[in-house]
Amino acid sequence: MAQQDEGRREAPVQGGPDEALDREAEEVTLAVMAASRLVVALSARALAAVDVPLTLPQLRSLVALRTCGPIKLAAMAATLGVSSSTALRMVERLETLGLTDRRVNPDNRREVVLRLTPAGEELVDRVLGHRRAEIRALVARLPAPERAGLVPALTALTAAAGDLDPGLDPAGEAGRLAGVVDDPLNPAP
Repeated sequence: MAQQDEGRREAPVQGGPDEALDREAEEVTLAVMAASRLVVALSARALAAVDVPLTLPQLRSLVALRTCGPIKLAAMAATLGVSSSTALRMVERLETLGLTDRRVNPDNRREVVLRLTPAGEELVDRVLGHRRAEIRALVARLPAPERAGLVPALTALTAAAGDLDPGLDPAGEAGRLAGVVDDPLNPAP
């Protein structure tokens, strides 16, 4: 019977360190979720401030293209965590709006490479600039010690995410998986 108990973890003693850690982890989780909802709300407000009818997923696609540069459709789908057909439908909608451009990869004519148009770049700049200004205004309302505490905490949270979001590290996994060069439509000699 002693062997059966090996590997089992006893329930934490009420008021013990495990319970305190669980409570703290739950408080942090709820605070991060609230902050996440705030950022999504600010993104939606920034999107509403522009005169182009976009959804948040479409904005995310534009930001992915901005972050990754020219990218293959399959790599964009992987970056967004959607199927290639879903990514293609989104790109077609964005292309209709004049925000993205699709071209055949000169190195492999079976591949399509996506990139932002100048209008797409300008729209991303406007939306992200609006969101940044709103976040900056909120941050400015915080007392200096609380502001200073946010930097290491948010940096640590982003680092802990690691490879959960390839968009957090544009030079990382998404680019490696995509096999994308700096600009496949205009490769360097």
